[in-house]
Amino acid sequence: MSTATTRSSDQWSERVCSIGQAVSRYGLALTLAWIGFGKYIKMESRVLIEHSPLMSWVYDVFNVSTVARGLGTLELVAAILICCRPLSARLSAVGSAMAIVLFCGTLSFLVTTPGVISQFAGPIPVLSALPGQFLLKDVVLMGVAIWSLGEALRARRSASALDADGD
Repeated sequence: MSTATTRSSDQWSERVCSIGQAVSRYGLALTLAWIGFGKYIKMESRVLIEHSPLMSWVYDVFNVSTVARGLGTLELVAAILICCRPLSARLSAVGSAMAIVLFCGTLSFLVTTPGVISQFAGPIPVLSALPGQFLLKDVVLMGVAIWSLGEALRARRSASALDADGD
């Protein structure tokens, strides 16, 4: 393969990676914002939360609407902070970390919510359409949030190193 072909292939793969990163970051933010906004309208997680040993206590302290809007607000704030990446790696890292915490909570529902496993195909559990398959998407979203956090921290560290060299 010629040097020009290799350079063109490298440029193409870099471009595809850049597009994938943008779709991942802003797709994560869009998903968080959409779900967060939905919690102000009608989407609430009572069935999931009330069965969670880690989170069920919140209904002893707050009503259903307050819990839903509180979670919705956290999701909206995380989405906004993730979108701040072109302006601030630090803010994006904070938003990504918030998303990771939110997805840890959501993924815990896979093991605490009745009806998530609808049947077994031999030793393999089969997830119900709702809530099982609905919750499973958060594995991928968690992965994107972890990547986003790592990328923002690396960018922040690089910027700090450049600032230190310039002093």
